[in-house]
Amino acid sequence: MHSLSSLFAPRGIIVVGASSSPEKLGAVMAQSLSTYPAPVELVNSRGENGMHTTIADAAAAIPGGPDLAVLCVPASATAQALRDSAASGATAALVCAGGFAEAGGPGVEFALQVEAAVRETGIRLLGPNTSGFFVPHRNLRASFVPGVAELEPGSVAVVAASGGVNHVLAFHLQRSGAGVSLAAGIGAGTDITAPDVLDYLLTDDQTKAVALHLETVSDGPALIDAVSRLSAVKPVVALVVGRNDVSEFAQSHTGALATSWRTTRSVLKQAGAVIVEDENQLVAAVTALAGQRLSPMPDPGVGLITGQAGPGLLIADALHTAGVTLPRLSQSSQDTIGGLLPPLTFQANPVDTGRPGPGYEKIVAAVAQDPAIDVVAVYGLTEPVADLPLAVANSGAARTMPFVIGVDGPDGDLERTRKSAQQHELPLITGPTSLAHGISALVNDSRGQFQRAEVPASSLEWPDVQGPWDENRSKELLDAFGIATPDRRVCTTRAAAQQALKVLGGPVAVKLLDAAVLHKTEIGGVHLGIKSADDMDHALEKLEAAGAREYIVEAMAPSGVDLVVGVRRDPVFGPIVVLGLGGTAAEVFADIAIRSAPLAKRAAEGMPTELLARELLYGFRSGPMLDTSALAELLVRLGDALVSNQAIAEIEINPLRLTHSGLIALDAVVINVEEDI
Repeated sequence: MHSLSSLFAPRGIIVVGASSSPEKLGAVMAQSLSTYPAPVELVNSRGENGMHTTIADAAAAIPGGPDLAVLCVPASATAQALRDSAASGATAALVCAGGFAEAGGPGVEFALQVEAAVRETGIRLLGPNTSGFFVPHRNLRASFVPGVAELEPGSVAVVAASGGVNHVLAFHLQRSGAGVSLAAGIGAGTDITAPDVLDYLLTDDQTKAVALHLETVSDGPALIDAVSRLSAVKPVVALVVGRNDVSEFAQSHTGALATSWRTTRSVLKQAGAVIVEDENQLVAAVTALAGQRLSPMPDPGVGLITGQAGPGLLIADALHTAGVTLPRLSQSSQDTIGGLLPPLTFQANPVDTGRPGPGYEKIVAAVAQDPAIDVVAVYGLTEPVADLPLAVANSGAARTMPFVIGVDGPDGDLERTRKSAQQHELPLITGPTSLAHGISALVNDSRGQFQRAEVPASSLEWPDVQGPWDENRSKELLDAFGIATPDRRVCTTRAAAQQALKVLGGPVAVKLLDAAVLHKTEIGGVHLGIKSADDMDHALEKLEAAGAREYIVEAMAPSGVDLVVGVRRDPVFGPIVVLGLGGTAAEVFADIAIRSAPLAKRAAEGMPTELLARELLYGFRSGPMLDTSALAELLVRLGDALVSNQAIAEIEINPLRLTHSGLIALDAVVINVEEDI
């Protein structure tokens, strides 16, 4: 048995702090659990309405003892209730109460007491500060929200940081027709966290797709490992909170500060999760993915069939914005479709059918059979004469091709169409943009599987180059990694610097060389375009005035596009690789791509495509053309370097210049772990 089976499939439950007063949590929780088809015993210290007065008495009334203790007691009494429940045989507990670390004051001590009780007894704890969990197909509803009684079994599991968001998503999934297989609000995450629940879902047959909501991450490697293993067998869609500064609100909510939003999203995507922007996208994504999944592909082609041109434009525009490809249909496919539709409609993809009529099923089949198409989206307004799920099913194409159907219309028509879609096992989504989100999720899941198919294969050994890490030594390290750097000379005298100018030829850069100075330009430690002996003397005078005792004279690189590349140890996720535009643009526009290390070359090759200014890298206005493979090899090598040497905290190349001759590192910084950055 999985360690969470006693939580999600208990053979017996005790409710500690049950009450006969309808307004109290204990009464609502007892009512929610009353329909569970296993023994549920209630504990009330005053013995209200014949309830047990002690945990031991309630446990004794359950054959074999309880698996789960649901605690509806104040924060101050929780630790002792946990110990008593564990002593009576419970191996899992749910604590909904607040008033712990998030409340400050005495709550901090109450939280420490709960942690000690969990540690000493080994009981698995969900919470505190959560509104519970539910498993509809088992009729198990451990929630104080009465509406969960109406939730019907489905195929999507929800793992949410917030108990409130857990319920919000469950109700949305109920309306979408996907339904819920299991839904858990993590709350404070004192013991059970998202990776634990994701691990449980690996073998949960009822779950076909997983909706993951995150506010903070305490153990990055554990989360990434869990998502990686689960997404290999079931699609995972992730919504990460924290794009904006909501840290104060987040701290009051959970007692923890929000994790880096960009890093979390990036490494989750690398682990195989589909990333969405809000709860509506999340519901559309898991609805599409719960019934089907594309094979791993680098760029799946989408076919779009629409009954109305206007909504079709909304869908096509949203798909293009999401980077989804709508390939032009082959001439053979267009000829087939042209024989079934009047010439006034567009037929190359998207296919505008007008009002669905005779021959519609053949049109569906023709699009699905086109060699460029890997998934088909069908959209239309509901009409008495048109049952889109039935038409798709009758086309025969759905047996070999994934479909997602989108409709809009009156509530009654939507419900009729939804039942038809369920009968034919086809995902149904309401709204043009939501349909685009569902299709995008299928495509991004396929791309993610394709990238993850290549496993990182690090064989790098740290070269015989050690600090102190001034610019020259840092570049010697890059040279050892096979990363191009400019020709340079290290000089300790003016005469040596003048000689270096003669050897290298002008123009050159002259820089202060000091491992203790990371940002040389801020103190006047960099002079560019030195061409003559007089220029050199003038530059050296300024460098000496800035405290320079050693110089680096370096050949100037040709013009190009400046990038910044760095590897560092993230406090949550460990070694990560960052790629962005060089200079202040990377900071101002946050135009960066992030991966965890070690990374496979295929994963690294996708990083430039995430940059907003990526067109600058591919011959913009006769500029240089990036060799994506060469950049990927560089990123992989730097990531492997950080992984191989635990003494290094960070390696940064800024700028890494893209020139017509390739990539060249113009400046480099290496920082040891023990250094105070």
